[in-house]
Amino acid sequence: MKTDPQTFIRANTDIMAPPHVPEIRLHLAGEAHELWLKTEEELEEIGLPPPFWAFAWAGGQGLARHVLDHPELVAGKRVIDFASGSGLVAIAAMKAGAADVLAVDIDPWTGMAIRLNAELNGVDVVSSAKDIIGNRREADVYLAGDVFYDKAFADRLIPWFSALVGEGADVLVGDPGRAYCPRRRLDMLATYQVPVTRALEDSEVKKTNVWRFAAPPVSGG
Repeated sequence: MKTDPQTFIRANTDIMAPPHVPEIRLHLAGEAHELWLKTEEELEEIGLPPPFWAFAWAGGQGLARHVLDHPELVAGKRVIDFASGSGLVAIAAMKAGAADVLAVDIDPWTGMAIRLNAELNGVDVVSSAKDIIGNRREADVYLAGDVFYDKAFADRLIPWFSALVGEGADVLVGDPGRAYCPRRRLDMLATYQVPVTRALEDSEVKKTNVWRFAAPPVSGG
């Protein structure tokens, strides 16, 4: 890395509470920070992938809200927060009483963001930058906020999530109406109106659904 992640994160973010999850504080990029304005070329120059970890996306906010309001979903269980970003959902799961949470994101910068954010909230979250798509079930609950924004990515995730459910995992996703969300395979748990910023989305409030992946159909003998 050309830039020290901890130094960069502290210098380019403010400590803020996401509007839909005010009990959690995160290092987030506010509109006063140039991080909003940097092009991909400028980010590449300083060795920084697009900083998805610096924003509280609607899918993650809705899922974190649901986990906090329904702690029985994760209490005492082993949890994986997939595509964790800032660690918002992982932190919510720990606050809701999860036995342990592994926050997984292949962006190498997220590890430091998750560590700093977990410290802010007084919880322990382990992070990993491994690509775990396709792995066998390693947790009781898998949480994924806003992951269906890209077709190729969704095409990898959907059969894996279905397989995890077949192995006995509970797979919950937060989605603000992304194009590749496989709604026919999901059971809706809740709907939230999540405040977001126009710099990231096409509106100031995103309708966000929390879904559970349905069990795969049993084939006849």
